[in-house]
Amino acid sequence: MVDYPGAASPPFRLSMLIYDRRYRSLTIQAVVFILVMLLASWLIDNTLKNLAIMGKTLSFDFLFRRAGYDIPQQLIPYNSDDTHLRAATVGLLNTLQVSILGCIAATVVGVIVGVLRLSQNWLIARLMTIYVEVFRNIPLLLWILVILAIFTEVMPPPNAYRGESPRASMIMFDLVAPTNRYTAVPAIGLSNPPGTIAIGREGISWALIAFVVVLAGAWLGHRALRKSAKRVQDATGIRPVTWWKVLAMYLVPVLFLTWYFGLHLIPPVLRGFNFADGTNLDNALVVLWLALTLYTGAFIAEIVRGGILAVSKGQTEAAYALGLRPRRTMSLVVLPQALRVIVPPLISQYLNLTKNSSLAIAVGYMDLRGTLGGTTLNQTGREMECMVLMMGVYLLLSLIISGGMNVFNSRVKLRER
Repeated sequence: MVDYPGAASPPFRLSMLIYDRRYRSLTIQAVVFILVMLLASWLIDNTLKNLAIMGKTLSFDFLFRRAGYDIPQQLIPYNSDDTHLRAATVGLLNTLQVSILGCIAATVVGVIVGVLRLSQNWLIARLMTIYVEVFRNIPLLLWILVILAIFTEVMPPPNAYRGESPRASMIMFDLVAPTNRYTAVPAIGLSNPPGTIAIGREGISWALIAFVVVLAGAWLGHRALRKSAKRVQDATGIRPVTWWKVLAMYLVPVLFLTWYFGLHLIPPVLRGFNFADGTNLDNALVVLWLALTLYTGAFIAEIVRGGILAVSKGQTEAAYALGLRPRRTMSLVVLPQALRVIVPPLISQYLNLTKNSSLAIAVGYMDLRGTLGGTTLNQTGREMECMVLMMGVYLLLSLIISGGMNVFNSRVKLRER
């Protein structure tokens, strides 16, 4: 038997970088990378030269100088004697606060409206259509100003809740009092506080740590129980009932900690001309949150509706043939399959909401744009540095959101055999 050697590889020649497919893609990538780096170096060099002509240098030492201005809404302690860096941190936390609350609320609104738009009830479907078309076709800034005008002109002043026959009444079981200056909401109190862990000027309550630990443990137990149920189903063909075990995993430790720490709500009480005891939310935060929620919720509703329509009608008919009711069919059959269509555009809406939160400057909410890109920029005159920092922060937030949602998307996508 004769062995024939394979064809010998031709010797490498420079022309192969262009004409050989094995090397051409690498050549194009190398050329593009070099061009991008040359462009970036030219822009940086040109910027530094122009700053030098104006008598400026690129420096970030202003971040460690005294800020000298107040921020009404704070998640961490702050006063005017703190540095611009801490002011920017407070602004970043305010941005994260309204973005997270907005993403959660907009998702709830979008899912509900998207499902109701497909309702067989003609009136409900048309009302949801009107909501979607009205909110998504008017600029967000206008909605922010409209809601701000409603809160400023329509909401009663705090003293309207006084007296035996007050001109205004609290809502939501007498726990929330909207006013033209702020919105009074309940605060969370502990009858048996366990103390806090001091981290600089901030402190983390041991109660919060305990709740996080038990919820994390319940989540791990839920995953282990789900895997066990799947193994039993694969072996016997019958999936064991586990919903009551999952419910107990979450509820029992949470209820115990609630009782042990004496967790309770402290409702706002009118004392003098203002509400006390509870938490007074700045109306700038409430207005911005409502506008972002309603505006983004309209887009998410269309995404949800499109995802549901992308699922074959045969899936719904098969579920009905098995005896499932429409509500169970939607939650167990249609929505899980629609997620693979819904999640990718949903990522874009979360990114848009986070970036649109920079419109907070229209209502005076001190977010990252209002602190680092507003007052700090005007006080220090460091336009380039502030803009670079803001762009970097928003880019980092966008990449984190995209990365997290892509991980979730990879978990829910259909697995092909």
